[in-house]
Amino acid sequence: MNIKWKTMLLITAGAAIAGCSQSSYSRQEVSLTQPPSEAIQAPSAAEQACLAAVSNQTNINDVVALSSEFSEAGTIVRVGVGPQRAPWNCIAYSDGSTAEIRSLTNEGAL
Repeated sequence: MNIKWKTMLLITAGAAIAGCSQSSYSRQEVSLTQPPSEAIQAPSAAEQACLAAVSNQTNINDVVALSSEFSEAGTIVRVGVGPQRAPWNCIAYSDGSTAEIRSLTNEGAL
């Protein structure tokens, strides 16, 4: 190897090593006194009514609210049932009553 190539190699290696000595990570502050921004919220009254109605109809206590859509006519709540979270729909009204409790699975294919 000639002197130019050796010099270039040493300069390149030196620059690579110098780059490794500096930290390049970022640090994220975590607060233990404040709740996380994505805190789990308690179910709304409409969701609670539908959870109870679906649990009663399916005779399964393992139910969770997957989503809900509010409207003045009634709140549509999608409920997950059992460990597989089989989807059910329910409509909850402002007076606490519920209607149209139904499974969204294709039970004919089972």
